[in-house]
Amino acid sequence: MPSPFPGMDPYLERHWRDVHSRLIIYACDQLQPRLPPDLRARVEERVMVDTPDGESRSIAPDVRIVETSLPPGVDGGASATTRGGAATEPLVIDLRDDPEIQTYVEIREVAAGRRLITAVEFLSPSNKLPGDGQELYLKTRAELVGGSVNLVEIDLLRFGVRKLPSPVDEVPAVRRAPYLAIVRHALPSWKAEVYPISLREPLPSLRVPLRRADPDVVLELQPLLAACWRQGGYDDIDYSEPPDPPLNAADATWARELMEGRSRV
Repeated sequence: MPSPFPGMDPYLERHWRDVHSRLIIYACDQLQPRLPPDLRARVEERVMVDTPDGESRSIAPDVRIVETSLPPGVDGGASATTRGGAATEPLVIDLRDDPEIQTYVEIREVAAGRRLITAVEFLSPSNKLPGDGQELYLKTRAELVGGSVNLVEIDLLRFGVRKLPSPVDEVPAVRRAPYLAIVRHALPSWKAEVYPISLREPLPSLRVPLRRADPDVVLELQPLLAACWRQGGYDDIDYSEPPDPPLNAADATWARELMEGRSRV
């Protein structure tokens, strides 16, 4: 049985780290076959680390080491303590926090130089709360705008404070909604397409801009979310409890009636 909500499922916000990772992968997979032959969609990440002087900077990791398990009875062939010789004993300290990792989708040219054309971002709590994560995101957004890169920002979180670029923050109150997507076209137009997203309606399909000579490609958000719910095994969600964060009074009443109708089916 699919999620009972026609669009964004507010109960998925509690599991956002997993949902966010899936959205990025599924969005990249959906866009890839829709791009012109000389463009590619890739999943990228920014990793923010603290420097000794107390400042933060972002890095792109070059080498990743992942843990795998060996079949039962198989010896790894080296000491469990060190591999490749004796290691110098380090001074061990406790880190304050794990590095902040922000993943997103890039669309780049295949040609030499691999020019960045469009970035697609699904916002996370760290983007919407004051702190290093938000500062890194806002800095990256400014760099993309300054580099004439198209930018698609998708906010499916009611958590935190949305930092909107002006004049997008002047969206009339009657058009405001708990969720939002903004598509910013690069120079020379720098126009912005704003998609207020209601809890009670399916997620929109966005026109993702590429180069000036290319037609836009469509990013369908609702199938992405449906795949997250299905592949993530979220059929164990207890919809009798309120979501976190809680809904406003009107949406809470609507959601309760939706759940009651579902239980009668």
